[in-house]
Amino acid sequence: MKYLAIDVGGSAIKYALLDHQANSLEKGEIPTPQERFDLFQAEIVKLYQQYQTQISGIAFSLPGIIDSEQGRSITGGSLSYNKNRDFVAEMEKHCHIPITIENDAKCAALAEAWKGSLAECQNGVVVVLGTGVGGGVILNGQLYKGAHFASGELSFLLTDSWHCKGEPYHYWGHDGGVRGLCRAVEHIKRLPAKSVTGKQVFAWVNEGDADVCEALDAYTYRLAMQLFNLQALFDPELIAIGGGISAQPLLLQYINQNIAYLEETLPMRLITPKVVRCHFMNDANLVGALYHHILTTETPHP
Repeated sequence: MKYLAIDVGGSAIKYALLDHQANSLEKGEIPTPQERFDLFQAEIVKLYQQYQTQISGIAFSLPGIIDSEQGRSITGGSLSYNKNRDFVAEMEKHCHIPITIENDAKCAALAEAWKGSLAECQNGVVVVLGTGVGGGVILNGQLYKGAHFASGELSFLLTDSWHCKGEPYHYWGHDGGVRGLCRAVEHIKRLPAKSVTGKQVFAWVNEGDADVCEALDAYTYRLAMQLFNLQALFDPELIAIGGGISAQPLLLQYINQNIAYLEETLPMRLITPKVVRCHFMNDANLVGALYHHILTTETPHP
């Protein structure tokens, strides 16, 4: 059997034709329509028509809070037109094939639990560093979704425990995503807003730019503190780091250096988090969407 896996992002829709074991047979990418659902739907229907004679299902990875049981997108993340939408029902009007949906970071966690860095774990956490911070939690071998399907929405964690009423709030998604790192570098280098990318940051780090290295150290120090918090909350065997910048070896090096520092200096702690890189990186959402589809519609084949 073959499947069409679709990973909907804020700027691009990635898709892949996958077999039952998540081997990629074809891949592609198209721009994400920004304004209206009907334009988005039309692009998906084109993909369906392209592959309909080959596939037995469509597996979506979507941003936002997703009721994967009822096929509803409760929120749409950056795609506001997906808010409070009966997504599966509306897509099945035009795509006459079983369709499933799941949150993108939860898909990443499913991929890693199925065939990736968490495959040998009963309890693990995935942290996805993107525009914000996404997450997925595997507890006792199962994806934990929460009472409102909002488990793992790490961007919304308040990070300032000494906050006073009336002051601005600090969220992990604002400061802890890749955009937060880029903002710090823009500030240090006195560059215009949104002029620096994650790739440029690591190019400077690899060149030994002292200011940018300092910014990366501060960023990964705050990240390491949150990983200790996740360790205390869920007691995972492993925490896997995903997102585009996870492909940079220096990211894990800096994270582990700061974990070692906290291990030596924290006066109170339980277990030191063990951190690895996600195996599937940019393909994690596609692979996890497929695995969710298999678990939902078929007998599992782990």
